[in-house]
Amino acid sequence: MGFARTCSVALVGVEGVVVEVQADLEPGVAAFTLVGLPDKSLVESRDRVRAAVVNSGCEWPQRKLTVGLSPASVPKGGSGFDLAVACAVLGAAERVDPLEIADLMMIGELGLDGRVRPVRGVLPAVLAASEAGYRQVVVPEQTAAEAALVPGVSVLGVRSLRQLIAVLTDEPVPEEEVQELGRPDPMLAGLTVPGAGMGTGVAAVSGAGAGRPDLAEVAGQRAARTALEVAAAGGHHIFLSGPPGAGKTMLAERLPGLLPPLTQQEALEVTAVHSVAGILPPGQPLVDSPPYCAPHHSATMAALVGGGNGLPRPGAVSLAHRGVLFLDEAPEFSGQALDALRQPLESGYVVVARAAGMMRMPARFLLMLAANPCPCGRHGLTGDVCECSPATVRRYQARLSGPLLDRVDVRVHVEAVSRAELTGAGGAAECSASVAARVREARERSAARLQDTPWRLNSEVPGHELRTRWQPFPGALREAERDMERGLLTARGLDRVLRVAWTVADLAGHDRPLAPDIAQALQLRTGVGRGVPVGAGER
Repeated sequence: MGFARTCSVALVGVEGVVVEVQADLEPGVAAFTLVGLPDKSLVESRDRVRAAVVNSGCEWPQRKLTVGLSPASVPKGGSGFDLAVACAVLGAAERVDPLEIADLMMIGELGLDGRVRPVRGVLPAVLAASEAGYRQVVVPEQTAAEAALVPGVSVLGVRSLRQLIAVLTDEPVPEEEVQELGRPDPMLAGLTVPGAGMGTGVAAVSGAGAGRPDLAEVAGQRAARTALEVAAAGGHHIFLSGPPGAGKTMLAERLPGLLPPLTQQEALEVTAVHSVAGILPPGQPLVDSPPYCAPHHSATMAALVGGGNGLPRPGAVSLAHRGVLFLDEAPEFSGQALDALRQPLESGYVVVARAAGMMRMPARFLLMLAANPCPCGRHGLTGDVCECSPATVRRYQARLSGPLLDRVDVRVHVEAVSRAELTGAGGAAECSASVAARVREARERSAARLQDTPWRLNSEVPGHELRTRWQPFPGALREAERDMERGLLTARGLDRVLRVAWTVADLAGHDRPLAPDIAQALQLRTGVGRGVPVGAGER
């Protein structure tokens, strides 16, 4: 009788559970039994592993073989267990030393010829292994760079099962065929899901190349540009309304360029989500720039917040984690899908429960909504005739529920661009680099103020803390309090005005919000002019 064990990881969302892979050989009729709540793809690993072991030059044990995946109560799926199952079987057959593989973490799919194919979710799997105390990880060579992002873990990237057996038995490591440059590599097919990023409009803004959208390309829209700067500096959600062609989508596409690069921890969080979703570009193991996600208005609730058959999959709110989620033509989205955003907007994560299991995914994003004033888009325009009835306009605008809009800090009406603005008669517009520099300085001020707290952005600070711990200048809140007494502001609305006021003060270099800062925040919150300067960076 032979017995061996090694380890792998089962992923539930972006959270990993360490799984012990045990192999037991006993006398009896040759059979291969796999237990431990495997799914269909994992059950099929029996045939893949047997063929890979034989084609790697090893003899398959002709005895009763039982492979157990513990803990048995955790659902397990995918082909990433193949490598661990093969090594556990070889250890039980004494082809490799069972002690050599007992503390190894193995992740990878096996081809029938013994090659090790990459799988999605390597980064969160290695993170889970590191947190559980494992320090040696074996992964496919194509994902070794992704696994190496986890500090304190020794990563071995292998191309085939033959190479891994040679390493474990101190034999000469055989050379494997290397894919020629310029030829497609079929081994990379396991890293990405075809069309996974296209359906949600996911992109990452990286570098300062010529192809990067620049704010200088947007004509006019001084108030909207200021709103974008405030939203980027404080992480505030923003709503732009206005006629078609005014530049709402152009402004949204340039918002990620105003955000600072991701920190190391944030980059690992974003990369883990993109790796699980299968949209991590090959050759780019780390996403270090804020992602931009712009799903079509036909997206379902599962596509927005996560879900699907079996175990839930990441949705747009998670793919936009630490970045921007842009919902163009927001009233055209399903009302049920839009209201599902309310919980992640408050908590910064989304919990999706299904019969097959529960998934908690990070979802701390900057939401940007854009909408026309009516279905035809001409309501309220001077010299234009709107074809929509008043009831139609009310129904259209009511598709964005009050509780959802109450969670949006900044609301701006975007006016149609004039001929002078379009031809550049008003002078050159400010570029993204200049605005991003002010955003970075404002975030540094807020981070210094919040240094000993769990928050880093003004939008994350609870209202109670703003009212008691960081109070504005005496008397500065008088106008906001009057609006609340008149019913123009809710209690949540007043807290959000305070958050925006702190961001305006950070952009202006004030130690705490003054009356003009509160007035500017009220103007950005309600859309009603308060007699304050339009440009936050011009004071």
